[in-house]
Amino acid sequence: MYRIVKDLKIMNNFTFKNVTDIRFGENRLDTELAGVVAPFGKKVLLAYGGGSIKKNGLYDRVKRALKDYEIFELSGIAPNPKIDSVREGQQLVQENDIDVIIAVGGGSVIDAAKVISIAKSYDGDAWDLVLDSKKATAQMPIIDILTLSATGTEMNKNAVISNPETKQKLGTRTLRQPDVSFLDPSLTFSVSKWQTAAGAIDIFSHLSEQYFDQSEDSDISRGMIEGIYRAVIKWAPVALTEPENYEARANLMWASTMALNGTVGLGNVNGWTVHPIEHELSAYYDITHGVGLGILTPRWMKKALSAKTLPRFAAFGRHVWGLSGDDESVAGEAIQATFDWIKSLEVPTTLPGVGITDTTNFKAMADSAVAVGNLTTNGYVSLNSEDVVALFEASMNNDGF
Repeated sequence: MYRIVKDLKIMNNFTFKNVTDIRFGENRLDTELAGVVAPFGKKVLLAYGGGSIKKNGLYDRVKRALKDYEIFELSGIAPNPKIDSVREGQQLVQENDIDVIIAVGGGSVIDAAKVISIAKSYDGDAWDLVLDSKKATAQMPIIDILTLSATGTEMNKNAVISNPETKQKLGTRTLRQPDVSFLDPSLTFSVSKWQTAAGAIDIFSHLSEQYFDQSEDSDISRGMIEGIYRAVIKWAPVALTEPENYEARANLMWASTMALNGTVGLGNVNGWTVHPIEHELSAYYDITHGVGLGILTPRWMKKALSAKTLPRFAAFGRHVWGLSGDDESVAGEAIQATFDWIKSLEVPTTLPGVGITDTTNFKAMADSAVAVGNLTTNGYVSLNSEDVVALFEASMNNDGF
């Protein structure tokens, strides 16, 4: 998995290709969407969530731009997208021989559209493709119109789908990234404070999962991550107080994309930790993903801090938070600064704050997180089931912060 030179883990070999055509900026949709769709065919599946795109006029804009196309609709895709929406989409694209999917929304809508895109050519249950992405053999074209800065799904192969029946929330991968992504920061002006904050925390967590890596000298990746960290920390509070501040929304949107389009994690050697743990919370309790990450991340940082990891946490404090002093004090202050920033975004910082008031499911969730995430062998620091239960328990209050 990695090479060792003088007991140091150095960058993995990698191959990088990202095929997404990014259309970043204001008011490009009306003049460019029809031409972007044209090479893919005439039958379009328009996928979206609730009623927000109808209230803000985006739905009508898309329909006008596609007036010469045959449009089928899949609406009601919920946060933490459920497999039933994917199954409904699979049926629509198969029965109507749809040519291209246009996903209008945030990560949930786009993730569902991604799995639908590989489910058209699959004869079985779409959930099979979540359990084993290798079963995918073909993929429909996808165009996305992003309305929430958070997941980075607009420029990667990842998708996360929930199955309430089995209490599972699992990640899978498609064969390629979306073909075209429209990133118009003005489309996020109407995003609520709650979703803006949760999205910013999600971006922060994506960066953390890649920054805290066992590779020693990935200076380019580390430097890029530090710059994106600083942008998110700076602009998220501005977006909360000035929701129509274009600079704030633009920086958060591009940070979302850059944090998880595959660039900043190139050469990394270990897997992710906090995401598989939070996925259990979302699977069992259907909480907002970014808020769950915000609750868990500072606790994980405290658990991960040791003599071995101290230099990385100290670098995090100096280069991200602008702290100075000896390594130990800077590392501790950086973890506290992380907690304080999350709290300043006016989201809950404990599990009871999101309605989780008992410990009944902690052991089952911990066992699943360790198994799914290979946390004992594949994380920045090794975690077993007891460690994850301890993180859940520590998240019941704000003691120590």
